Amino acid sequence: MTESADSKPSSRERILVAAATMVSENPTARLSVRAVAARAGVSTGSLRHHFPTQRALQDAVLAGIYGLAFPSDPIHDTDTPARDRLVGCLRQIIAPVGTGQQAREALGTTYRMLIAAEPTEDTRQAYLAIERQMQHRVEHWLSVLADEGSLPEGDNAQRAKFLLTVINGLTLERALPGSESALISENATLFAAVDSVLSG
Repeated sequence: MTESADSKPSSRERILVAAATMVSENPTARLSVRAVAARAGVSTGSLRHHFPTQRALQDAVLAGIYGLAFPSDPIHDTDTPARDRLVGCLRQIIAPVGTGQQAREALGTTYRMLIAAEPTEDTRQAYLAIERQMQHRVEHWLSVLADEGSLPEGDNAQRAKFLLTVINGLTLERALPGSESALISENATLFAAVDSVLSG
């Protein structure tokens, strides 16, 4: 029995799978048009048809990765208070970092790639793409809360930047030795940050 044409992945799907695979193999991969097209088995023209710019391709790949990483988004669970939902969403960002040795290894990798030496243009672009996608994700959560009336009017881009700065600090704390449980301290910090945002 032969596979029908409908069951074969489209060229757009093949491009996204190829690009996501390249990112998983090397998180700093630049995703050049030629390399991704070759990996996907499509022409560069086909890739440009679906993704006119490199940024469009990077954003689509990262959106797919985050969609797989966070399949059930708690922001839509209106049976839970807005405060708890937003904290739950922020925990999704920090959870993959782990704690203790796992967090130290993650921080060490980040330090070597982005801080110890001058980042390459490829490294810089990869980091900016991830940062942009995280910003979009947090802004989305805030817009959901604003639409339902749980968040006063304001600059959601600035609020998202603030919350991501808190997350960056908590990520660092997870890797450092502390006098108390990092998770207990982290919980209090997340609620304080969310309360600050929700109060206007």
